[in-house]
Formats: sequence, C-alpha cells, structure tokens
Amino acid sequence: MPKFTIKTTAILLMIAAIFMFSSMDALAKLLAGRIGTMPTLWARYLGQALVVFILVLPRLRPVLRTRYPRLQLARSVYLMCATIFFFFGISNIGLAEAAAIMSTNPLFITLGAAVFLGERFGIRRAMAILAACIGAFLVIRPGAAVFTPYSLLPLGAAICYSAYALTTRFVGRDEDAWTSLFYTALFGAVVLSAAVPFFWHPLNGTDLALMFAIAICGTLGQLALIRALMAGEAGMLAPFAYFGLVFSSFYGATIFGDLPDWLTILGAATIAGAGIYVWYRETFVKAP
Repeated sequence: MPKFTIKTTAILLMIAAIFMFSSMDALAKLLAGRIGTMPTLWARYLGQALVVFILVLPRLRPVLRTRYPRLQLARSVYLMCATIFFFFGISNIGLAEAAAIMSTNPLFITLGAAVFLGERFGIRRAMAILAACIGAFLVIRPGAAVFTPYSLLPLGAAICYSAYALTTRFVGRDEDAWTSLFYTALFGAVVLSAAVPFFWHPLNGTDLALMFAIAICGTLGQLALIRALMAGEAGMLAPFAYFGLVFSSFYGATIFGDLPDWLTILGAATIAGAGIYVWYRETFVKAP
C-alpha cells in the first residue's frame, strides 16, 4: 500500500474516532443528567464489553492472547481514568468548554511520542500543535467562567488519555486491534460493575436507548482510534484530536443550547486548519 494512502487512512480513522467520542460525550451528558454519572460510566464500559465479546466470540482464544499483559492493564487503567474524569467534568461544566480543556492532549501526545516512542517532532508538527493550541485558547479564554475546580477534571482526562494513546501506539505495533479493544472494555466493565450498585437509579426505555447508543459510539470510537494508531504515528495524528472541539461545539449548540460566539468559531476554525495542514503535508507533500 502506498505510504500516502496509509497515512490518509490513519487520519480519516482518527477523525472518525473523535467524532464517535464526541457523540458519546453528548449522549453521556444527557444520560448523566437523568441517572447520574457512575451508572453512565458503567453503561459505557459494560455495553462496549458485551458488543466486543459478541463480535470476537468466534475467535476468542487468539483475541485473548497478548504479548503485553502489563501494558494492556496500564492502557485500561489510563482510559478508564480519562473517561471518569471527563464524564464527571461534563456533568458540571459545558460540553464545549470541557472539550476545549481536553484538547490539550495532542500536545502531551506529540511530546510523549518524541520522548518515549522516538517519533519525529519537526518544526511543522510543532507549528501545527501551536496553532491548534492558540485555537483552543480562543475557545477557553483564560480568566472566563470555564476555569472552575471542575475544569481540572478534563485536564486530568487529557493527561490520562495521552498516556493511553501512547501506550496504544506502542502495543499496536504487535497486537491485534480487537485484543486491545477487548481488554480495555473488560477492565472498565469489571471495575465499574463492582461500584455501580452504590449509585443505581431506576431506568426507563429512554435511558436504555441512551445506554445502547453510548456503548455503540464508544466501541466504534475505540476501534477507529486503535486502528488509526496502528497505521499512523501518534505525533502526526495528534492535531486531529482538536476536531473534537468542532464536534462538541456543534452538539453543545444543537442539543444543550450552548451557542458559540465568534471567538469560539474562530478558535474552532483555527484548530481545523491546523489539522488539515498536517494532513496535507503528510499525505501529499511527502508522498513518494
């Protein structure tokens, strides 16, 4: 497969993953307002575990084999912590604001990829990250009401998610994507199943439908992310995580009535432009 095609596929998978995660976050904010955050977290992981189990059942034995049991455990812990921090964050601050704070993770991923994975960190990647950060600051606007104690939760989620992405990139060089997906879902489902009885609320049909939708979005998002990190460098893909700001702003405006102002729109456009620039450089300018 030509080099530029592999990179394009990785980038498209990354954007698809961010879209599914943003959709899941919007659904989770809706569900958490109805039944609480802990049952919402439980639904996200148990649903994904059941979906993945059904899909891999015909070849369960090879999927269960892993060369990196400790790293798979670490991945699962990182992602569960990121999900917990972010879900509690969006339960207390706006979806777009939480996504803006979460959007610091590409900086951590790019720097971590250079330090721990030996990936390139050239001037163009650095400039793209800087431009995307400027766009994020236009959305966040330091000193505004978004800076509450709850805003530290999405920041913690960004750090944990970055560790998860870097570990996934390392493990993905040798592991089946379904192996990583299965262990991630299984760990969260087991831990949260032990905790959820203390936070349980009665459910109705709408709650069950939201739970199912969250499980599907989470599963598809995780699979797309793992595939993307198997095909492309973490540092190259990092700027495309900023598309989550665009998607979250859309959901915030259409579902929760949080209409973005012109600075938010300008910031989102800057973020999208940075991602498109990296995509163009990596797929066409460097194409053989």
